[in-house]
Amino acid sequence: MKEHYDVVVIGSGLGGLVSAIILAKEGYSVCVLEKNNQFGGNLQTFVRDKTIFDTGIHYIGGLSEGQNLYRYFKYLGIMDDLKLKKMDENGFDIISFEDTNEEFPHAQGYDNFINELVHYFPEERKAIEDYCQKVQTICNSFPLYNIDWEGKYDMEVLSINAKKCIDEVTDNPKLRAVLAGSNFLYAGVEDKSPFYVHALSVNSYIQSSWRCINGGSQITKQLIKQLKKYGGEIYKYKEVIKFEVIENAVKSAKMKDGSEVHADLFVSNIEPKTTLRMVGQDKFRKSFFNRIDSLEGVFSAFSLYIVFKPESFKYINHNYYHFKNGDSVWHAHQYDETNWPKAYMASMNASSKDEDWADGMTFITYMHFDELKAWEDTFNTTADKNDRGESYEEFKTRKAERFLQEIEIKFPGIRDCIKSIHTSTPLSYRDYIGGYKGNMYGYVKDSNEPMKSFIAPKTKLDNLYLTGQSINMHGVLGVTIGAVVTCSEIVGKEYLVEKIKNASS
Repeated sequence: MKEHYDVVVIGSGLGGLVSAIILAKEGYSVCVLEKNNQFGGNLQTFVRDKTIFDTGIHYIGGLSEGQNLYRYFKYLGIMDDLKLKKMDENGFDIISFEDTNEEFPHAQGYDNFINELVHYFPEERKAIEDYCQKVQTICNSFPLYNIDWEGKYDMEVLSINAKKCIDEVTDNPKLRAVLAGSNFLYAGVEDKSPFYVHALSVNSYIQSSWRCINGGSQITKQLIKQLKKYGGEIYKYKEVIKFEVIENAVKSAKMKDGSEVHADLFVSNIEPKTTLRMVGQDKFRKSFFNRIDSLEGVFSAFSLYIVFKPESFKYINHNYYHFKNGDSVWHAHQYDETNWPKAYMASMNASSKDEDWADGMTFITYMHFDELKAWEDTFNTTADKNDRGESYEEFKTRKAERFLQEIEIKFPGIRDCIKSIHTSTPLSYRDYIGGYKGNMYGYVKDSNEPMKSFIAPKTKLDNLYLTGQSINMHGVLGVTIGAVVTCSEIVGKEYLVEKIKNASS
């Protein structure tokens, strides 16, 4: 590692890596610093019993030729080397309800999406068409979502509430639940979640839905390959703990191991609250610091990773969003010890080895960080291992068994197929991904106060920029666009977007 770079990026999550590549392509000398053993943030995978599991990327949308994420990945130079499996075109997501034992598909392609749902709701064709039109209209109002630098979205769209908007489409309570059924994608909250978050989340999956064969870490590997191609450097076990600020500019980043690196520009891809504290509260306006500090993180999760015995459980080429009943769609996060879990997502990794049989399956449900209060002062990563103790292991075992009992209702006989079970809690997400209190998708966006969670990528300091899921939108596409927004502040929006358009045309 050199003493000085043009740009230092802190955090090797998707936003950090994309920002690093963009700037390296523009001729900047770039260094990326990662505190953990594995690069990639939410793109990380891990292996249990020789089975690959994704940490956060369970499927990706918009990757068919000409679609938005395809074009961004083409510009980044990684599209052609990704190993992908297209999900079921007639139902990439299945919304299911335990009380009625019903299943409803979300299909790929808007015409197909409409026609598949009309099979189940023959009287509701116009309502389903209206919903699809609303989603597409909202998405078309965000220029960078469509790789265009011209135009500005109407601020009023930020204030439209997701549940209210969906409810206005139809009076049918089951169709309302089905249309909102994948709101786990953004941790939907009935009275807060904006419709634009819903629309931007679901639109690209309706366009096309894909699984990464053998996990999403291949995206990280290809991004790092491109970074190095343009002269960028990347280092792990380099935890930045403080920014040295002189005359309103960051001069250096100081690391836990005592080393220090200087740069002309710094891009922080770590949690914004942490970033501000590393800079120093006194370096920002009090009102700004307090606003960011008061932001509410979205819910965290408890995940169950099941390794199957060989040839015991059939591969399923879609996801499930499963609810105890229709009322749970917007209230799954409101649980107690007696009714947890009220909903979950079920997904499996596509393997290059076998098309017919699954090697593993992931189940994710909401869990509040407060349930982990007893162990919140413990930290455990590959780089810095700690034992949380027997009580923590007992907690995980108890929760895993309760979760599995609920899963067995939907998947009878699954227990007999299990070779081993592994878990992660909000503490795991906090320590390995770096989210505030283990949150899945950054901070809560509120249609009632749309600007409260707005964080500009350019800070008050002359050379400090922010990127990542808390700055723009979460998800692979949202974070990629966020990195473009961040880099636009440095190289210019029109210039950068034209380059992206030309690379994929």
